[in-house]
Amino acid sequence: MESVHLAHGIVCGLEGGQEAQFGDSELLAFWRSAMKPFQALPLVRDGVLETYGFDAVQLALCCASHDGMPMHVEIVSAMLGRLGLFSGQLECGVHPPNDRAAAEAVVRAGGHFTPLHNNCSGKHAGMAALALHRGWPLRGYSRDDHPVQERMRRELGKWLDVDPEIVRWAADGCGVPTPYLSLRQMARAYARLGRAAAAGERGATEVVSAMTARPELVSGPGNFSTRLMQDTSGRIVGKEGAEGVFCAAEPLKGWGLALKIGDGNSRAAGPAVIGMLEALDLLRPEELGRLADLRETVVMNRQGRKVGVIRADMSARFVPVATPL
Repeated sequence: MESVHLAHGIVCGLEGGQEAQFGDSELLAFWRSAMKPFQALPLVRDGVLETYGFDAVQLALCCASHDGMPMHVEIVSAMLGRLGLFSGQLECGVHPPNDRAAAEAVVRAGGHFTPLHNNCSGKHAGMAALALHRGWPLRGYSRDDHPVQERMRRELGKWLDVDPEIVRWAADGCGVPTPYLSLRQMARAYARLGRAAAAGERGATEVVSAMTARPELVSGPGNFSTRLMQDTSGRIVGKEGAEGVFCAAEPLKGWGLALKIGDGNSRAAGPAVIGMLEALDLLRPEELGRLADLRETVVMNRQGRKVGVIRADMSARFVPVATPL
C-alpha cells in the first residue's frame, strides 16, 4: 500500500426508497463541472437551440469538460460562428488541451492555445448564446450578478432541496459560479434529472439524450465519464467535476449518485464509482467486464512496466430516504 484516497459517496432513489452511503454522505463540496447538465437546461427550455440551429452535438459540448481535441474545438468554433462571436469573447480563460496529443499538435503546427481549448469552452459558448438569445449583455456573463447566472440559479432551484440563493457559491476554474452542496443534495438532483428525462420532460430529456448519445464529446475517448456512458450503452449518464467530484444517474431506475474523493485526486474517482455501483449490483456483468480496466486502474512507470493498480475497497450502509424525490 502506497497511497490512500478516501472516497465519500451516496446513491439516492434506490428501489424501495432506499439510499446507500459510503463514508460521509453529508460531506460538503463544490459541485464544479458535475453541475454542467443543469447549466445546459435553460438552453433547451428557453429556446436557444432553435434560435441558433443547435442540436444534440452542440448540447453535448455545452455539458462537457472536453479534452480540447480537434473534434471538440471545431464544434465550439462552429457554435461561435453561428453566434457571430470570436473565441476571445469567451470568459473561460486559456489552458492547453487536456489531451496531450492535441496539445503537442498545436505546438508543432506553430499555433497557440485559445479559449476554445479550455475544457469548459462549450459551456461558455452556451452561456453566451443564452445571453444573446435573451437580449442580455454579453460582457460579464460569467459573473454571479449577470442575468445568465441568475437564470442558472432559478433553474437549479427546481432540482435542489435547498434554495440556491442561500447556499455558498464560489468561482469555478473557468470563472463561472459553482455552489457548495452536500453529496446527498447532488445525488438527489441527479436522480430527479434522470427521472425527468425518463418521463420525457422538456430539457431533461434533451440534455441526458445528448450526453449519452455523444459521450466522447462530453469528456474524451478513454476518459471515465465517457467510458461509463459508452460501456453501459447510455443506460447510465455521468459527469465528472474537478477535485474528485463525480455524479451519475440511471434514468429508467431513478437513482442518482454523487461522489467526492477527499483529497481531490481524480485518479481515484473511476475505481471508487465502479466500486459503489458494483457493491449495489447496479452494473450488469457484461458492463463490469467492459469497465474492468477502469475498475482497477493500472499504474505504469516510465519504462512502460506495470508497477501497481488503483482499486476500491468500499462497503455500503443502507438507510431510508427521508423525503420523496
